[in-house]
Amino acid sequence: MNVLKNHLYEIIFEADTKKGKFFDVALLVVILISVALVMLESVPVIQQNNQQLLKISEWAITIIFTIEYTMRIIIVKKPFRYIFSFYGIIDFLSVIPTYLSLIIIGSQSLVVIRVLRLLRVFRILKLTRYTQAGKSLARAMWSSRAKISVFVFFVIIIVVIVGTIMYLVEGDGHGFTSIPRSIYWAIVTLTTVGYGDISPETALGQFLASIVMIMGYAIIAVPTGIVTAEIIKPSFRNNTQVCPECLHDSHEDDATFCKKCGSKINE
Repeated sequence: MNVLKNHLYEIIFEADTKKGKFFDVALLVVILISVALVMLESVPVIQQNNQQLLKISEWAITIIFTIEYTMRIIIVKKPFRYIFSFYGIIDFLSVIPTYLSLIIIGSQSLVVIRVLRLLRVFRILKLTRYTQAGKSLARAMWSSRAKISVFVFFVIIIVVIVGTIMYLVEGDGHGFTSIPRSIYWAIVTLTTVGYGDISPETALGQFLASIVMIMGYAIIAVPTGIVTAEIIKPSFRNNTQVCPECLHDSHEDDATFCKKCGSKINE
């Protein structure tokens, strides 16, 4: 039994073997098909003409994900650690909406069912488990969180100050009816979106708007530079070995023990 569990563990949790790679690729295809079906189901014409086919396809995919989720719980040494991990929660969200739609019945609950079924789109997050580039980007963003937080706080200060000034300069007559609405204009302008629903008409207001627009182009580059600096930092090449104790999945090629909990890694 232990031999079978170890074999399944290597296939499901790792991608160093041929079977492991095949399992990952097959699951990726199922995830993409599932998300595509969710999108197609939202199109009224397709939903009406292919209702039965969409329903059968959804149940088939749900059963596949249910088997995968159950197998992951069975083969790990600490099931609750997996269940309450990020990927465990995503795996749970990928199967539960379809089953809940059977329980919540009644015309008054149709809106609730629709919301629950839209949770299936979270299956796209399962893709991050299989992409090393995605993990690298996630690590870079996490490492940059302090700098990005300061940057976002700085931007908030700017839009509050600019919005307040524009409220004083333009006033109600030009659409700046309150400070919150003026702050909305400052955010739209600073991000270079420019909906055009509010615009300054006085010379001073237009001058201030020009400064905010120019600042917008400069500000866009800041978070990009912060994250890029973290990405290009030298790092060791990681493999796909997953620790059976803590489920940590970023180990160096020559690692024998988990760098997070110290447990021996399956070879």
